[in-house]
Amino acid sequence: MTASEPSWIALFTGLSPRCFGRLVAALRREGADAVRRGRPWSLPLEDRVLLVTTYWRTNLTMRQLAPLFCISKSAADRIIDHPLAAIRRAAWQAEVLGWKEEHNRSHKQVRARIEHTFARVKTSKILRDCRLKGDGIHHAVRGIARLHNLTLAG
Repeated sequence: MTASEPSWIALFTGLSPRCFGRLVAALRREGADAVRRGRPWSLPLEDRVLLVTTYWRTNLTMRQLAPLFCISKSAADRIIDHPLAAIRRAAWQAEVLGWKEEHNRSHKQVRARIEHTFARVKTSKILRDCRLKGDGIHHAVRGIARLHNLTLAG
């Protein structure tokens, strides 16, 4: 599969060949095709863009994408993880980041409370002593939970 065949572009990316060409041109202006040190890419920029857009649109695995472009699975993974993919992902992340940050903030607060509780339970002398006797820890934790529920109930 190659970007030089316009029918592949529309089929796998959902973009018209004209829009795809503008996307490639914009990426070239951003420096995505600049010559860098190290091993050169096995695919030209157009085919790399086609691979990334196909990946994002179809959600195919690396095992499925690699044979389509006649490259190895690891090469397909490197192309998708390259900053080229990050440029197309930036718009999506901008929408999600606000929601995600709020969710993570509330999750961290709840988790901190739980972790502090575990730390207090572990340092409690009662539990250290009960740990040595059969199912003593089980009875001690149940008792602590009951006392906690009684204090919540008022």
